[in-house]
Amino acid sequence: MSSPLPRFAFTGHLSAVGSLPAGTGIAVTPCNDLALATVIARKGQAALLAERIRALFGITLPTGPKRVAAGGVAFIGMGPGQWLATGQADGDPQVFAAKLKQDLIGLASVSDQSDARAVLRLSGAAARQVLAKGLPIDLHPRVFGPGDAALSQIALIGAHVWQIDERPTYEIAVFRSLAGSFADWLIASAAEFRIATMP
Repeated sequence: MSSPLPRFAFTGHLSAVGSLPAGTGIAVTPCNDLALATVIARKGQAALLAERIRALFGITLPTGPKRVAAGGVAFIGMGPGQWLATGQADGDPQVFAAKLKQDLIGLASVSDQSDARAVLRLSGAAARQVLAKGLPIDLHPRVFGPGDAALSQIALIGAHVWQIDERPTYEIAVFRSLAGSFADWLIASAAEFRIATMP
């Protein structure tokens, strides 16, 4: 998969660095090593699916817009009986979805999303301020914190956002065909802060 960020190197707004410089307000990292799959419970199988996920990954499936992770795998609530699953691509992201499909046969419909969506990680002191410029949800730490997720829009671009930690660190999934437009918005919105792209 190609990175959604290659043209950032030519904008003059961002600098590619190996470690985050002091005073940087926001770091942007393409999550090219992340495999994605949608998991939708089959009719009448939600309880058995939850048991299978718990047995396989030690994860209790979230029943709302939450992210639960263990051992490099995460399930993020998208709606009733629907989740976005993430895991390590290990060179071939489609393997993750294929393994999930086999493990959950008869319990859920699994569809690979690795080629359909691009995921960026935003972190740093200014990450919340930058996202707030385009994301119409309350990101205050009392309301939206680690483990919280939302399906929404950023500057009219459909986005799935979840918070990883208190730093704060967010991961944002957008349709790969709109990654360039999202990058343009991000550059403009973060222009007032010191920014770095991470490998």
